[in-house]
Amino acid sequence: MGSPVSYHTGKFPPPDLDWPRLIPLLGPASAALARYDGLLSATPNAAILLSPMTTREAVLSSKIEGTQATMGEVLEYEAAGAGAAIDPRKEADIEEVLNYRKAMRQAEEMLKALPLCNRLIQQLHGTLVSGVRGHDKAPGHFRTIQNYIAPPGTPIEKARFIPIAPELLPDGMTRWEKYLHEGAPDRLVQLAIVHAEFESLHPFLDGNGRIGRMILPLFLLDRKLLHAPMFYLSEYLEANRQEYYERLLAISSNDDWTGWCRFFLEALTRQASQNEAKVRQILDLYQRRKEWMVNKTHSQHAIRALDFLFASPIFTSTNFIKGAKIPAATARRILTVLSNRRLLRRLRTGRGQRPATFAFAELLNITEGSRTF
Repeated sequence: MGSPVSYHTGKFPPPDLDWPRLIPLLGPASAALARYDGLLSATPNAAILLSPMTTREAVLSSKIEGTQATMGEVLEYEAAGAGAAIDPRKEADIEEVLNYRKAMRQAEEMLKALPLCNRLIQQLHGTLVSGVRGHDKAPGHFRTIQNYIAPPGTPIEKARFIPIAPELLPDGMTRWEKYLHEGAPDRLVQLAIVHAEFESLHPFLDGNGRIGRMILPLFLLDRKLLHAPMFYLSEYLEANRQEYYERLLAISSNDDWTGWCRFFLEALTRQASQNEAKVRQILDLYQRRKEWMVNKTHSQHAIRALDFLFASPIFTSTNFIKGAKIPAATARRILTVLSNRRLLRRLRTGRGQRPATFAFAELLNITEGSRTF
């Protein structure tokens, strides 16, 4: 292993980019994002219908940092709590994912009153690490000691990357925030640089990767490039994790901002198209099952029941009876119909005081992109 790569002091923002290499990628990226946003803005109750995609983004972004919890485990834990059939060793990972989702909801509310800024980022960090890994590492505050990126137990001399020195960090974050609100030749290239610089500064003692990826949809929302912060890039970054890290590292080692921006624009284009396709599949499922629910349940509450399944695709019978806002007797009957008709997969049979746990497998499999359930 060679010497560590150190932060690119004095080289942000990049003075020059190789625009001829970037321009061919700008049109496809902007078009893909616009198509996705058009679909998103036309989706009724997007926060409900796309709830599983939001959870999956939290799972994948956390997975990049080493957590092992699956989307199914997170949703089952959330539904059944202490009664969930989850490996206790994964509970800490699951709590991290839930914190990620909570922080994103918090950010969306905060952006109604604040621009994207250091103050907002610090509050999100406090929420992200509350009660989980990193809770004892200055939550909500920028670091005052040197950190570095390396496998656990590795001395700094053998680190892969050494971020900016702590005494220079306040000025670094001030410059980052200033650049965040400057005009730019292209907003998507600006976002690429915003994300890379945040990761290079590594301003917190823990949670930098996740906060950096949260910034992506928040920037798009703040700049009105998206109607909602529902852009899920972690799937691409997780699948191309090695190149993701190498492109970020090359900024400090070789001043290769253009190579990073090319990678980012390609990632955004591909992920926007995949997100669009997945949302269309979810909307198609909703339309198909809406008619099916009415015909099979013969209930005026059929659509309300379907909305519950989309918002909570793994749930207990108790969750459904209490949360679907349907009279209890009707809720029990609808649940029986859905189970008997195999719309729902029974994950756990009810026993004694423990309620049964069900999964809406069709929706979960679309979200995962494979037959997982």
